[in-house]
Amino acid sequence: MPLHLTKVAYGATSMEDLHGWFASRGEEARLTTRYLPTRHKEIVPGGSLFWIFKHQLVARSPILGFEEAEGGKTHIVISTRLIDVHPRPKRAHQGWRYLDDADAPAD
Repeated sequence: MPLHLTKVAYGATSMEDLHGWFASRGEEARLTTRYLPTRHKEIVPGGSLFWIFKHQLVARSPILGFEEAEGGKTHIVISTRLIDVHPRPKRAHQGWRYLDDADAPAD
């Protein structure tokens, strides 16, 4: 069972806005984070980044891997294929948090 991450869709004003951000990218996108997740080996392969919008998990992006970024930071490499999920309440938070597969909403 893969492990997932959650992240707030900061700056998105609507679901169309979120889908538009992904549509304007290529096959993959990189999100920069300060630290490599401690449990990164449990995330890849099979994990996803679940997006929080208006206090709900609403969509996910498959996580393709992790890369070193400049300045000692890390890139979370995600697919730009945004998959809508059945909305599930989730409080907003800063950065990313882990999400067990058993707690992840269905597509």
